[in-house]
Amino acid sequence: MQRLTRHQMAARLARDIPPGSYVNIGIGMPELVANYLDPDDEILLHSENGILGMGPNAGEGEEDLELINAGKRPVTLLTGGAFFEHVDSFAIMRGGHLDLSIMGGMQVAPNGDLANWSLGRKGEPPAVGGAMDLSVGARKVYILMEHNAKDGTPKLVEKCTLPLTGPGVVHRVYTDLAVVEITPEGFLVVDKLVGISDEELQAQTGARLRFAH
Repeated sequence: MQRLTRHQMAARLARDIPPGSYVNIGIGMPELVANYLDPDDEILLHSENGILGMGPNAGEGEEDLELINAGKRPVTLLTGGAFFEHVDSFAIMRGGHLDLSIMGGMQVAPNGDLANWSLGRKGEPPAVGGAMDLSVGARKVYILMEHNAKDGTPKLVEKCTLPLTGPGVVHRVYTDLAVVEITPEGFLVVDKLVGISDEELQAQTGARLRFAH
């Protein structure tokens, strides 16, 4: 079955960010979204380690190791961008100043529950970090993740079995197969991104889907 690449997934999500938004970019796949934004939209990117006005990832040979995002990858800074300490950064995250938080995910349930920080393995240290603050502090939360785990198990599930990051926080999920909205009635497929039937998509999913078409 054909699936979108991670770059294609990031580009698809980038299309749905309203101009002028203040957006936190999470660690991992969400970092790619920064490369697909239209500068004319004046979207201001926030990074948890203390940047506002973050630009795309730095090109080869243009890296400044003192200018990195929360995932420790070299990035660029837009004109007017700012640096600040973690206290101020978390005040932005917790204070309702972000329009959108984009994060990766391990499991999402139809009620918007999110698990994205631990696989629940015995002995793993607690390390949820800023994800819990972002999940409740931003006005909307978009999750960018593959539809299925490496072993083929669904990531869209009836109930999260992994430790929760936040209950009822997710608004929309972008996978390599579809865009899925969280509604009071559960998962609603608003866009299929590859040539796949409703039945095939349902077979790849661990909870009931409804379709907008």
